[in-house]
Amino acid sequence: MRLSTSIGLGLAAAGVCAAVFLSGAVGESPPVPATCPQRWDSDDIGGWVPAAADIDGVEKSLVPGSPVKALICAYPGDNTRPGGERLAGSRTLTDQAAAMARDLAYLPVADADVGHGCTLMGGPMTNYLIRFAYPDGRALWVGGAEEVNRCGRITNGTASSNSYVGPAITTAYEDGIWRPVPPEDPCRGPGDRRGQDELMVPGRPGRLTVCRDATYVRPPYRKRHNRDIARALAAMLNSLDTVPSENTCQGLGGAPQRGIRLIFDYPQGPAAAVNISMNCAPAVNNGLLQADLDDPVRDQILRLAPP
Repeated sequence: MRLSTSIGLGLAAAGVCAAVFLSGAVGESPPVPATCPQRWDSDDIGGWVPAAADIDGVEKSLVPGSPVKALICAYPGDNTRPGGERLAGSRTLTDQAAAMARDLAYLPVADADVGHGCTLMGGPMTNYLIRFAYPDGRALWVGGAEEVNRCGRITNGTASSNSYVGPAITTAYEDGIWRPVPPEDPCRGPGDRRGQDELMVPGRPGRLTVCRDATYVRPPYRKRHNRDIARALAAMLNSLDTVPSENTCQGLGGAPQRGIRLIFDYPQGPAAAVNISMNCAPAVNNGLLQADLDDPVRDQILRLAPP
């Protein structure tokens, strides 16, 4: 991965420690550093910040409010030996900062005990710290990473998310452009949206795509439906009794049935996905919540699914 070196690496530690902003009034919160720390001070891949900010909304959103500047700090390394990576460079975004903050704010937050499986391939990774600056002088750090398993938490020090946005952060760091790339196939998108920790389908979706597991090359394996159908099915799913997701289920046996993935699109922001495992219990899973599948919901999903 190409890494720019837009700041010198020989900054004295004393100078780094001396330059700080306070995220609130003195005594209300720990200092938020104004420059990139010289090292990634954690063994975690992503999921670390040098200080949590005392800003309204940090419990529910990774980036609340409307910051006007984003300082991106890069710490490349190897995921088999995480911890202590040195600062390799930084980039400051101004005109792209608002879009970056908005998209990160759309990510769903998750408790640490929510199940989150990852593959275990060894390889390169880059930790990132992003310092969002607000017009009133306050600041907030967000920590994330890009790594070979496409895994790792992202956090502001108070709220965290299991969503993976590493490639978009790398593009912003290397090219100065915040540009999340939508999937070529909507059925393969991440489907992570704020509110999925509280409702199976949050908000008011504008369209529904029902996807069958593609066991063959040629479509159709997806079918689209309008807003009214999307909202009616969302209401049915939201009526189910949910529990925090462990992202596992117990096989029920019987004849195997292909899984179904529901993609709810919105006029603004990312889609929300719900996976239906017909031969498993609990069968309904959005990554943060799980629920058993009752007959009316099952029948409606099967009616909406492609053959």
